[in-house]
Amino acid sequence: MSEEPLAIAIDSAPGDTRRIVRCRLCGRPLTGAESRRTGLGPSCDAKLHPPSPDIRTRRHEVDQDTLPGT
Repeated sequence: MSEEPLAIAIDSAPGDTRRIVRCRLCGRPLTGAESRRTGLGPSCDAKLHPPSPDIRTRRHEVDQDTLPGT
């Protein structure tokens, strides 16, 4: 058996065991803990899960005639 290593990581520091996690939608490397956990970057996550609309933005004032006899 030879004593040669099977693979050498050129761009990683010795002792650095973090593996590169990429976004499932666009393929960019993820750096944030939450992004790495979900597998989606912030912009791709916003595309797939838009924030729910605020109920106050859907309400609007309506001009209303006065009731007859008041």
